[in-house]
Amino acid sequence: MPMIETSEIEALSKAALIRHGAEDWIAASVADAIREAEATGNRICGLYYLESYCQQLKTGRVKGDVVPEVTRPRPGSVRVDAKFGFAQAAFERALPDAIAATKECGTASLAVCHAHTCTSLGYFTGQIARAGLIGLGLTNATPVVAPPGGKSRIIGTNPIAFSVPDGQGGIAMQFDQSTTTTAMGKITMAKAAGESIPEGWAVDADGRPTTDPAAGLAGSMVSLGGSAAGYKGWGFGLMAEILAAGMTGSLASQDLSPLKVPEGAPHDLGQFYLLIDPDMSDHFAARLARVAEGIAADEGARMPGQGRREATSVDVPDALWEQLRGLAGAT
Repeated sequence: MPMIETSEIEALSKAALIRHGAEDWIAASVADAIREAEATGNRICGLYYLESYCQQLKTGRVKGDVVPEVTRPRPGSVRVDAKFGFAQAAFERALPDAIAATKECGTASLAVCHAHTCTSLGYFTGQIARAGLIGLGLTNATPVVAPPGGKSRIIGTNPIAFSVPDGQGGIAMQFDQSTTTTAMGKITMAKAAGESIPEGWAVDADGRPTTDPAAGLAGSMVSLGGSAAGYKGWGFGLMAEILAAGMTGSLASQDLSPLKVPEGAPHDLGQFYLLIDPDMSDHFAARLARVAEGIAADEGARMPGQGRREATSVDVPDALWEQLRGLAGAT
């Protein structure tokens, strides 16, 4: 298993995307997100998705040559139509307008409409925080979650991400998590590896707890805690669903096709972000510091994301490394 520089992962990912039909600047935007995911150990959102990006560029399921259209229908509202292209590129084009709207209004929303899967929401809210603003992001995904007491899959893993600036161009706190007990990719990876999954991640088609990833994928994932039924996570998942689909005009989870299959209709996913200027309060920095101080008083405790560091090199499984080189035409 070779150790690979993350800069090389980014360069080869960009080359692979261009080779399969993405414009240079769009490929660069997506490749940067892949690099960050790999550098922070978020493997499910990194090279794990690259092959499907390339396949779907070839089939036209994702558009690699569209120019996102940014509008500002209200002073505190920015919208960007991704036109069935990559979310990373659409967000890149819209972020300057969203920052300007937030500085003017104190708070603003950014709706990313009709996009390919954004993969890691924290990648986007982190950019908001590094710009000095508080960022909250939500999105939806293919239906894999049934409501408590039900069996029909209605919503996706529907992640939520939240990033807070440190006032010095960095991030003081960040979490990025699905509203299910785990991300679906972990179950998919366990199935591919022939491994079992912990009880509590999923239920089978009859609603019974299972440790078989295949049965879990055929059944339903379990929403986050509160009880075995996951009522609390279900509520957060519904909130993400309503905002991500309803405020962007993109598809509801129930109407989405599996995200990684090569062919099919465009993802047509939405992401909805809230941006908040902490300078609206004279007390924000002091209160943030007070909370952080209280957490740090206990040895081993930390703010979410506080220990997050980007590695300059990471181990890449041999098969995945060869796949990357093949996609980039480097073999």
